[in-house]
Amino acid sequence: MGRRRFLTGTGAAAALAFATNLPTAGVAGAAEMDAARVSDDPFTLGVASGDPQPHSVLLWTRLAPRPYEENGGLPAERVTVHWELARDPRFRRVVRRGTAPAHPEFNHSVHVEVDHVDADRTYYFRFRAGKWVSETGRTRTAPPAFSKAGLTLAAVSCQAYHDGYFTAYKHLAEDDVDVVFHLGDYLYEYAVNSVGGARKYTDRVLPDVFNRETQTLDDYRRRYALYKTDPDLRAAHAAHPFVVTWDDHEVENNYADDIDENGNPPAEFLLRRASAYRAYWENLPLRRPQRPTGSDMRLYRRVGWGRLAQFDILDTRQYRSDQAYGDGAHVPGPESLDPKRTITGASQERWLIDGWRRSRAVWNVVPQQVTFSQRKLDLNPVAKVSMDAWDGYAASRARVLAGAEAAGVDNLMVLTGDVHVGYAFDIKDDFDDPSSDVVGTEIVATSIASGKDGAERPANWETYMKANPHLKFYNGRRGYVTVGLDRRQARADFKTVSAVTTPGAPIVTAASFVVEAGEPGLRPA
Repeated sequence: MGRRRFLTGTGAAAALAFATNLPTAGVAGAAEMDAARVSDDPFTLGVASGDPQPHSVLLWTRLAPRPYEENGGLPAERVTVHWELARDPRFRRVVRRGTAPAHPEFNHSVHVEVDHVDADRTYYFRFRAGKWVSETGRTRTAPPAFSKAGLTLAAVSCQAYHDGYFTAYKHLAEDDVDVVFHLGDYLYEYAVNSVGGARKYTDRVLPDVFNRETQTLDDYRRRYALYKTDPDLRAAHAAHPFVVTWDDHEVENNYADDIDENGNPPAEFLLRRASAYRAYWENLPLRRPQRPTGSDMRLYRRVGWGRLAQFDILDTRQYRSDQAYGDGAHVPGPESLDPKRTITGASQERWLIDGWRRSRAVWNVVPQQVTFSQRKLDLNPVAKVSMDAWDGYAASRARVLAGAEAAGVDNLMVLTGDVHVGYAFDIKDDFDDPSSDVVGTEIVATSIASGKDGAERPANWETYMKANPHLKFYNGRRGYVTVGLDRRQARADFKTVSAVTTPGAPIVTAASFVVEAGEPGLRPA
């Protein structure tokens, strides 16, 4: 058995357990701690919910009374956590309650799947450990399979802690949305200095443990603790269910499958990837099928919203071919145009297209990571494009678009993160032919903080708008986008803040666009 195969299955789980001194399978192996012994508030990382289904909700928390310490400041013992789900925020009408174990093997995280609840309903939830009670979270179930009721989603991405405050999350927590799609770069592996980088704290000093790049399981766990103690991120998680997928920085910049950016042996990198994947699952509201095995984690999945929308959440990191010509900008060439190249892997590509064939939804929405539409970076006759985006995997994109056409997908929408700007693209049948048909819409959500304050019109704004006639909007401020869907149209509102290097900036709607169902093509609202 080769190292690659060993490290992608049971071997990686065993290696990870050995490296972190954790049992390989014994989640019930730890002794139980009386919750009454927890002397400090263990709910410092807040609460969250995710992946809503018609008759099921997923609730999350993690016990960490001293979040920046090893194991969150708890001993390596199991803790029983009580949970409640109610129809009102004062918990006068509790519909479900129970207990769940917080295992030290999973950093005392708790993932509770509450089934047999009503469809299309708002619920409130909370946790208790000993005398401590968490803040109240608000979640909801998806509508029943036959429903065509409307939906408002928010799309967010890229929240580099060291680049600024998560002000946009404060506004999102107060916004009226049904569900939030996080499109990747939930955290960054880069060092965060004692003053929080661009935050420039004067009232606190961060521990030195953050002032290095994440490598180990303990590094990733602590980094999530740093991010999730941010009050604005906590507020957004408490207010809305999240559907999450990763990009690269949850592990390491621009990695591709088992290849990192520094040329380390795949065996070494896969152990790091296993640590990152485990910490990702521990700290985010994900269901049992997403729990990783070693360095593998099935993150691509499908979430339905009645007959209105089908969401096919992709993973364009774990299975992709290595970037052509490095991972920067390059003109298309034989390497990037190789038909064997893939950004999704063959299995995920088949899963996506097969799902479209079976879909009965009005809107087929693909939340994913990197720019899908062609994006020329200059005005040369043969322009450079990003080798890390779908432009570097042109054959993969062509197969996906051909699959959408063959499946009869009328209302295709791609949701994208990664690039720290807001874009609105018409997806073209042939991007090199301006007169070709528009076959879908791509909405790119800007970053929450990555890139610092940004600018409404970045320096390359005019170049990009001229080079890409299918690009209808480009804004470089921080923020998020909301998309309202109903049977007749989709409406995208790009919401931005003026600054993230100082807290408290107001939010404005920078632009709005609509797409009519059955008539692809963006127009200003």
